[in-house]
Amino acid sequence: MSVGLEHYLILSAALFSIGFYGALAKKNAIIILMCIELMINAVNIAMAAFSRYSVPVLLTGQVFIIFIIVVAAAEVAVGLAIIMNIYRSRETTETDKIDLMKW
Repeated sequence: MSVGLEHYLILSAALFSIGFYGALAKKNAIIILMCIELMINAVNIAMAAFSRYSVPVLLTGQVFIIFIIVVAAAEVAVGLAIIMNIYRSRETTETDKIDLMKW
């Protein structure tokens, strides 16, 4: 039995669902950031699978994946900087206790 497109899409959907649940259910900002990264990686798996099974000769899917990884790395750097700044001022990473934008 070979691994087909459906298997990769099921894996991608499962990872995206786990990340989506974690981003909505958790209260720690670092865990939420990690769940967002899990969702981005699920999208990368789906894009690689579609690229492999639709047009295997062209590398357009892989180029987009590299671009997404670069953007995700920048997002993590900015997100961690924001979380560290909030932790220094509020001494917490719990999203319920962060009320910087409230009046």
